[in-house]
Amino acid sequence: MEQDAYLHSLLATPSKEIEQLEHEARKQGVPIMEPLGIDFLMQLIRLNKPQTILEIGTAIGYSALRMLEAAPNSSITTMERDTERYQQAVENIDKFQAKQHINILYGDALELKDQVSQAAPFDLIFIDAAKGKYEEFFHLYAPFLSESGMIVSDNVLFKGYVADEGDATGRMAKLASKIRNFNQWLVSQENYHTSIVPIGDGIAITVKNHKK
Repeated sequence: MEQDAYLHSLLATPSKEIEQLEHEARKQGVPIMEPLGIDFLMQLIRLNKPQTILEIGTAIGYSALRMLEAAPNSSITTMERDTERYQQAVENIDKFQAKQHINILYGDALELKDQVSQAAPFDLIFIDAAKGKYEEFFHLYAPFLSESGMIVSDNVLFKGYVADEGDATGRMAKLASKIRNFNQWLVSQENYHTSIVPIGDGIAITVKNHKK
């Protein structure tokens, strides 16, 4: 799209170290946030200045490092279940000298609630893991959200398949259906306000409804 190309042309150039990390992710086929999506997330963080962040889905540590870049004094707890990616994340966070700010937990996010609770509450919860389990992640970790905090869910438009399911087949169609159901469920929650922003691969921003 011409509009996306134009917006990409306005993005600030990241550091050489971040560019190298992006290159390695592309080379290995590791999914990381799209440039416009990560730029938007970082701006949200600059505006809200979260002190504590929970990330569900570390991958190789890219998003955690970018979030720390936007909030240098924050404390980030992040989880990864894939052994190889976990090891890469440990190495990358060490390379960026960010170990004092980023704590990586190894294991399935659905099984780490007790460990995560030790760092709660969180001013920001970022969901970017198994797409078919977003609702489970939300149920499990939303109680750890601070009163003025927000939950950000990535990939909620899922390559456009959520809005136009006709192009999706097989596994992609099933995932698109699950994300569509999650979106519908999320916006219907009376205890929260949610807006979905069509940037990157689609980002849902959720905050508590204090009138309830």
